[in-house]
Amino acid sequence: MARLAPLAKDAAPELAEDFAFFERTLGFIPNSLLTMAHRPALTRGLIALSKGVYDPKGEVDLGLKRLVGHVASMAAGCLYCRAHTATSAMRHGVEAEKMAAIAEYRTNPLFSDAERVALDFALASASQPNDVTDALFARLREHWSEGQTVEILGVVGLFGFFNRWNDSLATPLEAEPMESAKATLAASGWQAGKHAPQQQETKA
Repeated sequence: MARLAPLAKDAAPELAEDFAFFERTLGFIPNSLLTMAHRPALTRGLIALSKGVYDPKGEVDLGLKRLVGHVASMAAGCLYCRAHTATSAMRHGVEAEKMAAIAEYRTNPLFSDAERVALDFALASASQPNDVTDALFARLREHWSEGQTVEILGVVGLFGFFNRWNDSLATPLEAEPMESAKATLAASGWQAGKHAPQQQETKA
């Protein structure tokens, strides 16, 4: 059950433009932002960071960035963010078959060597304690420039916030990410758990 009920979208009118952006691009407003809307300045800050992390002018593929967020969320154990990143990855060109194989990215032929090391880096940098080694960083440098490394680590940093936020509050899943996760991640053991949408309630 959600520990903090998401606000109704009109409860924070100063965020109307930001929420409209998510309705246009995602088709829904994430409940993570609706719980954060108790403090609109915090919501705006996270949205600004998200836009920087997912800047379409960046050099790292936007679909891969979602896979990076997914693997970081695997390390943190956040089921809500895993569902969201699965949905978003497929919206950004990642095939469902590849999304379904994410847990075996190290051996599955759908993943390139460059993707594998980026995902290894995501897993290590999201782990507690941090598991990035000089050897891993050297492997990363073989495929990714310094600027691209900043982009990849930016995704991990963003999900460091989102993982803790959503797991701590048991944020309820919205319909689309719930269905996407069921379709692509269930075979690898994903379950909605405390994020099950039937437990959702909205605070006016």
